[in-house]
Amino acid sequence: MNQGTVKFFNTEKGFGFIKDAQTSQEYFVHVSGLIDEIRENDEVTYELKEGKKGLNATNVQLA
Repeated sequence: MNQGTVKFFNTEKGFGFIKDAQTSQEYFVHVSGLIDEIRENDEVTYELKEGKKGLNATNVQLA
């Protein structure tokens, strides 16, 4: 499991970005990949899965 911080999440549109704690790389996250409800600045754990435009965060849950 990767760890990171929610940089941005738009609940109305259902997507956002997570910044990885180790690499500082940002990953797209869609509401369909959430286990827990998230907000900006939440600490989360997640897995990565290849999407149409690169790696996406999935199985996102609060740390």
